[in-house]
Amino acid sequence: MQLFLDFLPVVAFFVAYQIGGIYVATGTLMVAMVLLCAITWLRTRKVGGMLLASTILALVAGGVTIALHNPTFVKWKLTLLDGLFALAFFVAPYVSDRTLVERVMGASIKLEPRQWRVLNWMWIGFFVFTASLNVYVLYNFSEAAWVKFKFYGTMGLTLVFVVLQALWLANKLPKETEPTAIPADPQSNGEPDSQPINQQINGS
Repeated sequence: MQLFLDFLPVVAFFVAYQIGGIYVATGTLMVAMVLLCAITWLRTRKVGGMLLASTILALVAGGVTIALHNPTFVKWKLTLLDGLFALAFFVAPYVSDRTLVERVMGASIKLEPRQWRVLNWMWIGFFVFTASLNVYVLYNFSEAAWVKFKFYGTMGLTLVFVVLQALWLANKLPKETEPTAIPADPQSNGEPDSQPINQQINGS
């Protein structure tokens, strides 16, 4: 649900661009990010650091874009934001005893310390890749092409990465233990004693 909500500002930006151009889209993005923070707060009574940083950067870059009538600032938002995320994921293990990805996902899954470090590096690599790709598209393609990349590219890359991460995690999570055989009662001619099971079924 939260992943779906996180994509709504990007969808709003894309639709607004088709209707009114880059400056209308920029204003729409700013409003959408504030609304996303409000919705997240109402749902969970907290706003995550990544969402808060993204909202602040959207407001700053968007405000400068509209004030100076220069779309370069809002186009750089993705690179700056993902660069900050990559830096945060890289620095976190050196200033605390856990990786940043473990802080985010540690309550849901259990991994070994080495596996958390690998997963953390996967996120760093993803953020660096998307930040660099945004710069390449920004300076080598038209504004309309960049908007399509921001809409289709970022969502597509994120979904692919999440799926690949899920497949990787599926192979790392501990498997369920095999059921233990019920020992035979020496007085039952080698047959298992079913009394404890019957007692559990009867609520004893």
